[in-house]
Amino acid sequence: MASSSSSSSLVISPRKLRSDLYSYSYQEDCSTPLVINVLASLIERSMARTERIEKNGSCSLSKAISTNIFYCRDIPDMTIQSYLERIFRYTRAIPSVYVVAYVYIDRFCHNNPGFRINARNVHRLLITTIMLASKYVEDMNYRNSYFGRVGGLTTNELNKLELEFLFLMDFKLHVNVSVFESYCCHLEREVSIGGGYHIERTLRCAEELKARHREEKGFTHIARVML
Repeated sequence: MASSSSSSSLVISPRKLRSDLYSYSYQEDCSTPLVINVLASLIERSMARTERIEKNGSCSLSKAISTNIFYCRDIPDMTIQSYLERIFRYTRAIPSVYVVAYVYIDRFCHNNPGFRINARNVHRLLITTIMLASKYVEDMNYRNSYFGRVGGLTTNELNKLELEFLFLMDFKLHVNVSVFESYCCHLEREVSIGGGYHIERTLRCAEELKARHREEKGFTHIARVML
């Protein structure tokens, strides 16, 4: 994971988050949905817990081949925030997609109690769940090959991740209205702590800034990233 000692804070209120989730409207220069900031922070906190567990050796992590499919030999040099923003820039997935992806991640962790989100598996887990959530929520979707290019994977790699994930979830991807609403409320509770959720956002490196400048000129070219 890329890290930086310099950071800025984004203050989000529960009301702003709910408005974003239920009435987000796209414009040519639309900003990143607030749910991405909240999701990135939640995932980073989960990774921090994993690091503490591994350091203390208080729990044996899963070594099952099935869950290790998300394992990446080299840690990608991209923060969770930057990775989610990249996915949004190229796919323009609506905010509810990220909520459903969060539901899938939560279910996956419950179905596989030995699995822990860490720097070596989080990116592949995110692109897989977001792609599946997009297929579930939205009427029109990009091909797996496109999601692969966005996420830094080959088409075959992403196809394999998708299939393995579906079997590990027993193909239980349905999210009803009450479940969706409960997860939205959970996200709102997260941002209500202390009257506003202060999310640390790692400053992007110069290379990422250059990539964004190129992307703003048009989405026909996808900046290369490999996991």
